[in-house]
Parts: sequence; structure tokens; C-alpha cells
Amino acid sequence: MSDDLAHDFSPIIKVYKDGRIDRLLGTSTVPASIDPQTGVQSKDVVISTAPPISARLYIPKSTATESAESTQKLPLLVYFHGGGFCVESAFSPSYHNYLNSLVSEANVAAVSVEYRLAPEHPLPAAYEDSWAALKWVESHLAGNGPEDWLNRYADLNRVFFSGDSAGANIAHHMGLRVGSEKLVGFKLNGIVLVHPYFWGEEPIGGEVAVPESVSKMVPDLWRFAYPLTSGSDDPFFNPGKDPKLGELGCEKVLVCVAEKDALKDRGWYYSEVLKKSGWKGVVEVLEAKEEQHVFHLFNGTCDNAVTMLKKIVSFMN
Repeated sequence: MSDDLAHDFSPIIKVYKDGRIDRLLGTSTVPASIDPQTGVQSKDVVISTAPPISARLYIPKSTATESAESTQKLPLLVYFHGGGFCVESAFSPSYHNYLNSLVSEANVAAVSVEYRLAPEHPLPAAYEDSWAALKWVESHLAGNGPEDWLNRYADLNRVFFSGDSAGANIAHHMGLRVGSEKLVGFKLNGIVLVHPYFWGEEPIGGEVAVPESVSKMVPDLWRFAYPLTSGSDDPFFNPGKDPKLGELGCEKVLVCVAEKDALKDRGWYYSEVLKKSGWKGVVEVLEAKEEQHVFHLFNGTCDNAVTMLKKIVSFMN
């Protein structure tokens, strides 16, 4: 075995010239459960076997006390995890804990999508898998889809998308696709983008001061995940270059950014270009002071994480 590296994206992933892949984070998983803190129940479902797409479903404690006759339908959150399109999982402790908190606080049902990862499955695989998951959700519109929890508890007239980092990138593109392809099986009410993974050829705002190691890694990781991309101004990576931006298929968007995140200015920029795109909705930005990229996944009880959670909860309700 050779230790010669083909790609080194420490502390995320390394790929060796002999083809070995070493994921440096996001490899641990936890089983679905009844969460002792919140009473949120989760379970795993297979959406497709070829390609392999699955999801973790969540329902809040409020559903446990309802009879089949008195079931109140809940808003449905479809969540896309982050990890640069190449690490992490819907089943990792970080996302499992975060979804338990969010589902409990917002009193929503949730579908956390497990999509295929690069480099074994380069983009657009993650986009295609995520779209397949949305088509699967849509199949529950009449209450006779394959999954009982969605049939019983999900109000498909109140659907929200969210994701962090690369998952926010996916959530945005799924919202665009809902707008352009007109999924009739549900109504997308809003999208929450947390620290979205966007970039561009020309630096904006404070990006000129971003350390070169970071300003090089951000686009290099994108190209690694999507070898056929046109580059940093690919509309999949730079929404400001997307002529279809105004077709976003929802009425409101919340963008969360963190002051010390290199991607912060892209979040603000997204809100500005969205307003100018002809889109008819309302976009707002919440900035967490003094915080780094996806800080809420590492310290969900800090003041800024609690503030962000409360903001997302009010956005969905």
C-alpha cells in the first residue's frame, strides 16, 4: 500500500494514489431510537435500493399521545446533512442529536436524507438522490404512500427544506427544482439554509482576507466532489450566476451565517442576489456573532445555537 496522496483535504478526507479513501470525520453512526431527553422517536427507511438511498424519520413526542382518529398533521421538514458532499451521514451523532432537538422544539415531523457521497459517487449523485427522496415524500400526498409515519403525521401542504453547509447547497437546489418542475404532491413553504456552501471566482466582502489555505480548499473540495463542474461560477456553486434563481419554489427563505465562517459573505450575497432575481418571496439573514462554521452541531446548547434554533422554529411555525 502506498502512502502517496492524490488529494489531501484534512481534516475532512484524504484520498491515496492507490485509491484508498480515508474519511477523517463523520464516520460514526448511532441507531434510530426514542430520545430520552425529548421523547422524539426516529426510525430508518429505505427509499431506493438502486441507487442506495435511505432516510431517518423523526416524529415528536406529541404524536405518542394521539389516537389514530385524533391525529393532528404536522409540518414536515426535509433535512440534508452537510459534510462537503464527501463525509458525514444522516445517521451520525451530530445530525441525530440536532434533528431530535429541532423536531422537539418545532413540533414537526422530519425526513433526514442519506444520499450517496463523493468521491465514490461524484456530484450530481447527491442532488439526484435528494430529488428521488422528495419524489418519495410526494408519494404520500393522498395518505397511502409506503411509509405509515408520513401518511399519518405529515402535512404535505406545510413542507420545509433545510440543510447545513453542503446540505444547504442541496436544499437550495431542491427548492429551485421544485419551482421549475412543479412537484404537485406537496407545498414547499420555506427553506432554511445554515452556513451554505457557495462560492465564486471573484472574491466578495471579506473573502479577500480569508487565509489562502481556506480560499483554495473551498473551491478545490467542490471540484473534487464534482469533477465535471464548470468551476467556481457553476450555478450549482454560485447561485449569483444562475439565470433560474428567481424560480425558487417557496415563499420565504431564512439564511443563517456565522461571523467567523469563511462562507459568511456568500450567505449574505445569496440573500442579495435572490432579492434581485425576480423571486417574489421574503428572505432574511441571521448572523451569529463570534461563531465558526456549523458551530451549532458541536455546541448545541450555547446561546447562539439556542437563538438560531428558536429562529428556525418560529420560521417553520
